[in-house]
Order: sequence, then C-alpha cells, then structure tokens
Amino acid sequence: MPLVQITLAKGRTPEQLAALGEAVTAAVHESIGAPVGNVRVVVQQCEPELWFVGGESLADLKASGKR
Repeated sequence: MPLVQITLAKGRTPEQLAALGEAVTAAVHESIGAPVGNVRVVVQQCEPELWFVGGESLADLKASGKR
C-alpha cells in the first residue's frame, strides 16, 4: 500500500486539494502499477507563518512581494 505524504502551506480550496489527491493517486498507479484502491495520499497543511524559507516565513515573503 503506497502512502504519499504532501505538506503545503494553507490556502488551497477543497477542490484544489481533491484534484491533487486524485492526480497523485493516478500518478502512483501509472508509475508503479499500484491498484488505485491501495494508494493512500495524506495532505497536511501548515500555516504560512510557521513555514520558513531562508529564515523568513512564507507569510513574510508573500507580504514583502518576494514570493
């Protein structure tokens, strides 16, 4: 049973998250032949204030126009 874990900054719609889950499931099925019903996808969302790139939070990077 393949398990794919994805971490994203919060801000996607439920429809976007569902599309991601479907696309990742299809990619795993197509690439390694795992039955679709056996593929597990876990999406974790993180507050942009708690995700850091180069020492700056994603929230600060977005506010400053750097991201």
